[in-house]
This record gives sequence, structure tokens and C-alpha cells, in this order.
Amino acid sequence: MTFPYRHVWIIGASTGLGAALTGLLADAGCLVSISARSREKLDTLADTSANTAAYPLDVTSAEDVASAHTRIAQDRGPVDLVVFSAGIYRPMSAESFDLESFTAQVKTNLLGAANLLNAILPPILERGAGKIAIVASVAAYRGLPLAVAYGPTKAALNNLCEALRFDLEPRGIDIQVINPGFVETPLTAQNEFRMPHLMPVDKAARKLMRGLASKRFEVTFPWQFTLQLKLLRVLPRPLYYWLVKRSTKR
Repeated sequence: MTFPYRHVWIIGASTGLGAALTGLLADAGCLVSISARSREKLDTLADTSANTAAYPLDVTSAEDVASAHTRIAQDRGPVDLVVFSAGIYRPMSAESFDLESFTAQVKTNLLGAANLLNAILPPILERGAGKIAIVASVAAYRGLPLAVAYGPTKAALNNLCEALRFDLEPRGIDIQVINPGFVETPLTAQNEFRMPHLMPVDKAARKLMRGLASKRFEVTFPWQFTLQLKLLRVLPRPLYYWLVKRSTKR
């Protein structure tokens, strides 16, 4: 496929979906700037293609993100598409509630996205062109078991993208929210329950790439699973709780 963006910046590119997407975009001829905390993993990935360059950062640091963006713009020119794929997931229930873990997920998943917006919005607004894509999760749709911390951060990202669309769309700037289901990554490897419609990461990355090339506001996959969750979202709460408890054996 012909990808419509020349220079893509992926934050959270060292493993999982971000790493798989990096390879696909580089093979398609895009300039791909990649960021994450692990310099070693980024350098290994960057060595696979002359189109890819590594810019390590800590997404919880606004200064780190802004500095990386400045270096990328100086080295490779303006970013046409930025993909925020950074995120951490630590299963949490009422019994295992841990404030430190909760705070860490908020700092990375939600405030990390805010740090990116702080760096990328001024130049994109000035140019009146570009695209921002933020990876959330179908866990955003309704409260789910073991997602006491993770779910709220992803729900907030969906709300954030919806709010930003009012401001960005009239300026010619696209924004997308990506809501994947279960994808085979180090994050989902923590789960001890059966994950319906678990998708190999390479297949998910191809779905993501096609979604990024589109004008859809929400990109979600696999469709069979996300359709089920969207239907659950409109159910009355008593029926919703009964069905989820039955399916998760909780």
C-alpha cells in the first residue's frame, strides 16, 4: 500500500505494536523516528533500516519529549504523523490496589500523551497540517475486571481525542484514537485468563497501518471482539455486569 505520510514519529516503539509498525513503515519508504526509554532496543530496531532513526526519551518527562521533538525536526524535518503508542499495563483489582502502580500507569498512559501534545501541537497548529494518532484500548469502553488503573487511563485518552477533534478538524489537522483488542505483546503476556480473539502483533500492526492511512476517527481491531464490546457498552448495567462476570468467571 502507498502510505500517505512521509515522516512518522512513533513513541513507544521499542516493543510490541510500536516496534512492528516501525518495520512496516520503514519498508514502505517512510522516514520513521522512534522513541522509547530503552536506547538499546531502539538502536537495534533502527539498525534494521536506513529509514529509521532512534531518539530515546522518558515519556513521563515533558522536557525529554520536547527535546526529542526538537532534535527530530532539526535532523529530519517536520513530523507529518505522530503515533503515541507508549503505555504500561499492570493488572489491578480492589484486592491488589496499589497507589504507586496506579500513579505510574496514569503518568505513562495519560500524562505521557499530554507531554507529547505539549511538544507537537504548536508546530502542527502553525503549519495547519499533520496527524496525531493515540493508541488507547477497548478497555476504555466500560469498566473491566483487573483494569482498575489501566481502563480509566484509556477511557481518558478516548475522551481527550474526542475533545481535541473539535479544535483540530477545522484547522486541517487529523486526530485518531486507536482502540485495539488483545494483541500478543509483552503487556498482554501478563494476563492469566483466556483472551478472546488474541491477535498476532504483526497482523495487528498491518491493521493499524491501514487505519492510520485512513480518515477514520477511531481505528479498532479485531472487529469481531470490538463489536461485542461496543454492544456491551449500550447494555443496562445489571445485564452488563452479569454477562462480564459470566464470561470472565469472576
